Amino acid sequence: MSLSLNDAIDSTVLLTTVTDSSNIEADNWTTCYLGLGSNIANELGSPVVHVQQAIEGLRQHDNIRNVRVSSFYASAPMGPQDQPDFINTVVEIETSLAPLVLLAVCQALEQSAKRARLRHWGERSLDVDILLYGQAKIAEPRLTVPHAGLGERNFVLIPLQQLAPDIVIAGQPINSYPQASDWTGLKILADKPDDR
Repeated sequence: MSLSLNDAIDSTVLLTTVTDSSNIEADNWTTCYLGLGSNIANELGSPVVHVQQAIEGLRQHDNIRNVRVSSFYASAPMGPQDQPDFINTVVEIETSLAPLVLLAVCQALEQSAKRARLRHWGERSLDVDILLYGQAKIAEPRLTVPHAGLGERNFVLIPLQQLAPDIVIAGQPINSYPQASDWTGLKILADKPDDR
């Protein structure tokens, strides 16, 4: 018997400590931005397929709504250069999930693509990162928001700017970050997908 994504998340949440207030579901819907990336194929599909399936998983989740997706981009790897280029996109969602529960959803999506962590900044079938969770600043052992290094990564800032051109990150407008206009190693692959 296979578990749905919601069932997998429910199982993960049961393993978290009840005393951690960041695991309690939020009362309101919060706008969040997720960075998705992939650069290796496996028996489940190509990098584009991994990213598309993750987006579909987000759309189907009971506590996620109003999913919007940037264009897909090809980017040079940030870490070791002996690996394929990445496929990247940014997804805007509204969620009623608390941050660490949303993190569990992201990790379940990675697991559903059979992600294996082979080396730091190495190749992966799927990477799903929480970039921004509303205006929250989070410093937990398992989660830092805004995402560490967000302001230094054009493969995140450029698609994020496509979705939210007026967004402010850590007190700075997105267009004030130099990497938000630096296309080095980055190429747009497709027009913005249908927001359905």
